[in-house]
Amino acid sequence: MKKIIILSGIILLLLLIHFYREGFKTRREVAPMVDDMKLSNVTITTVYDNREYDKRLQTGWGFSSLIKVKDKTILFDTGGDSEILLNNMKILRMNPKTIDTIFLSHIHGDHTGGLTGILEENSKVTVYLPESFPRSFKNRIKSYKSNVVEVSSPIKIYDGIYSTGELGTWIKEQSLIIKTEKGLVVITGCAHPGIVNIVKRAKELTKENVYLVMGGFHLGGASNSEIDYIIKSFKELEVEKVAPSHCTGDRAIESFKKEYENDFIENGVGKTIIIE
Repeated sequence: MKKIIILSGIILLLLLIHFYREGFKTRREVAPMVDDMKLSNVTITTVYDNREYDKRLQTGWGFSSLIKVKDKTILFDTGGDSEILLNNMKILRMNPKTIDTIFLSHIHGDHTGGLTGILEENSKVTVYLPESFPRSFKNRIKSYKSNVVEVSSPIKIYDGIYSTGELGTWIKEQSLIIKTEKGLVVITGCAHPGIVNIVKRAKELTKENVYLVMGGFHLGGASNSEIDYIIKSFKELEVEKVAPSHCTGDRAIESFKKEYENDFIENGVGKTIIIE
């Protein structure tokens, strides 16, 4: 009996040490997000979406946006189809060879399906993806001689640009945080971990107000009461503007539009948002 008690105590001690170290590691990685530079002249263009904005462009189920800030170009997700993505970029006069970084929010094909087409055009990129992605997926990217950064905890990508780190359990997902002079811009792929949780995480990591939340909010099947709760939470979190698209759902988008009025931004493929 004594041996069992001692063994249990050792196991408990080891677990406590592990969780302490993990917590310390997270705090250490989060620290650079505070008091960092704030960016200006940020341009974000939705280049793949199932919602129409620019009639010249083709829609498709999925999401992708191209972010230009300072001397860097980031592609957030790659939509579901290379041909649609590349054709939309061509019409918008966007050259895939100018992309420095690809940021993949989660593993679903409507967010990663266009990746191969981009890598065939430009393999000299760094791909940030959740650590939980399959090894085979990571190896496929490396076969193009592209650099892969596996993300688990929150990390800094460039000055003023961060990943929330992996959030969620069943479907793990990272979101992008951009610190601008007007406040945080939070871009989500599908918000599987919960859009409110993601916004709270962004504020917690940066101690900044939220200027804009855009992307997929994953509310297509949500009830009216759930949608109302999320909008109320956004207001309590002092989210200034919203630009929902992709998997947010028509009902939820209309509810956000009604509540946010002039601070609602109609989003869809071809929409450009400029934060000066």
